[in-house]
Amino acid sequence: MKNLLMGIIICVAILMVLNIANACYAQDMGKKIYRGLANIITGWIELPKNIYDTSVEDNPLSGLTIGLAKGVGMTIVRTGAGVYETVTFPFPIPEGYAPVLEPEFVFNKAAK
Repeated sequence: MKNLLMGIIICVAILMVLNIANACYAQDMGKKIYRGLANIITGWIELPKNIYDTSVEDNPLSGLTIGLAKGVGMTIVRTGAGVYETVTFPFPIPEGYAPVLEPEFVFNKAAK
């Protein structure tokens, strides 16, 4: 009897874990508030990231000028998008809780 009960508990635990894993990729209000808070907290990373990316793509002088300007602009945009998504997380705006900004997070690569 103990083995049967233990088997049922293990099966229920596995099903719960599998159910959570599938839901984590869905676009829903939970993902929207997570995305919003993450972009508020990490929005400042756009500044050094754009300086570095522009320096690698062009040259260090471009990185310090154009990259700095892009970084300041994207810091404001990403943080603003994070505030917007955090405030509007209960509502499916844009349709289906789609991300306002691409890539969704500062660490993701932009789709080409």
